[in-house]
Amino acid sequence: MNDLTPTGVLSAAPSVPAPDPEAGQRARELDRAHVFHSWSAQGSLTPFVVAGGLGSTIWDYEGNSYLDFSSQLVNTNIGHQHPAVVNAIKEQADLLTTVAPAHANLVRGEAASRILRHAGPTFSKVFFTNGGADANENAIRMARLTTGRDKVLSTYRSYHGNTGAAIVATGDWRRVPNEFARGHVHFFGPFAYRSEFWSDSAAQESERALTHLERVIQSEGANSIAAILIETIPGTAGVLVPPPGYLQGVRALADKYGIVLIFDEVMCGFGRTGEWFAFQGFAGDGPVTPDLITFAKGVNSGYVPAGGVIISDSIANAFEDEVFPGGLTYSGHPLAMASIVGALDAMESEGIIDNAKSIGADHLAPGLAELAAKHPLIGEVRGVGVFWALDIVSDPLTRQPASAPVMASLKKEMLARGLMPFLADNRIHVVPPCVVTPEEVATALAIYDAAFSAVEA
Repeated sequence: MNDLTPTGVLSAAPSVPAPDPEAGQRARELDRAHVFHSWSAQGSLTPFVVAGGLGSTIWDYEGNSYLDFSSQLVNTNIGHQHPAVVNAIKEQADLLTTVAPAHANLVRGEAASRILRHAGPTFSKVFFTNGGADANENAIRMARLTTGRDKVLSTYRSYHGNTGAAIVATGDWRRVPNEFARGHVHFFGPFAYRSEFWSDSAAQESERALTHLERVIQSEGANSIAAILIETIPGTAGVLVPPPGYLQGVRALADKYGIVLIFDEVMCGFGRTGEWFAFQGFAGDGPVTPDLITFAKGVNSGYVPAGGVIISDSIANAFEDEVFPGGLTYSGHPLAMASIVGALDAMESEGIIDNAKSIGADHLAPGLAELAAKHPLIGEVRGVGVFWALDIVSDPLTRQPASAPVMASLKKEMLARGLMPFLADNRIHVVPPCVVTPEEVATALAIYDAAFSAVEA
């Protein structure tokens, strides 16, 4: 098996183990017999079987390898099987595998300190959770407790997780059959390509979206609103990079009406945008800092389930003498904390954040733009770092979204050529690990090109 270099990338394409079709068949049989899958009608599933992975590559039991341009669920930011993370987990397993959250533990403190080092000076504490959904649950709880208010505002184009309040804060279709939590109100965020505001420029989209948000605040009653919860860059909804000034405008509205501002960075944090946190990439438009940051995924690339809430001084101080009524058995689990320390140390020492930024600017941005110019199926390219989306359309003039059969054909063509894509609705999300190399990007771009050509033909 090939090793990762000190720069966090593979020295060569990984060697795929010998095929083992019997193991692949058993994996499929056991899955269909016993595994209940999320967001799916169970009877029609034919899940892809993953046998192993390294860096930006995964493989199956038949001996086929694939460039993983899905990063699984946009979470393997450091790539598959990074030795620094794997070894950190192994070393912690030899020392202490579990500890109650009420106790102090060195690796938990080390993980928190590393996260806070990159979040900025206004944050002082981290509350650890098991993933992104319960991170958002607890951020909402903190906002409600510190404001004495109830309502939470979030956008229609959003995903915040599949637990009680998080799924109702979500804006997409998954919210509708799960609306059991109280006090949630939705609004439209900016999305110039499919604008709800009839805008004809980024500046106008930002201005009108902010006017719309303020009217929602006023109409709902500002004194009833605890939090505005937004993904800094909405991910599952289509990598919707906010226009200049929008995040600053939301911060100003939150300050004006005494509302807690929560940035959900579960998907876009820890290198995905070429920054430690996505909101830091918008500082050129003026200061913008939330009151709470939720995270998961890229903090340790999902090697062990982990997430959390990064808490500003003002909110942390509110619980110095008041009890915070929340907790989890596995909050700050030692194996998860070790994986965070291993991942963040490697991202620092190996320049992985800088690699994501340069890959985006120098390779993905021009390469995807070239594809869009060549293929009429691509209506828009948008993104930053290693966080991009192609908006696939049936007509570039009307921007009518492509049909499900077209999207299925594109996915089939990409898989046949050795690329694992991430598809959502009418979009292809181009989201490789942050350790992806220019050579791997070039290979992927050629596969995208061939797949579009085949489907268009």
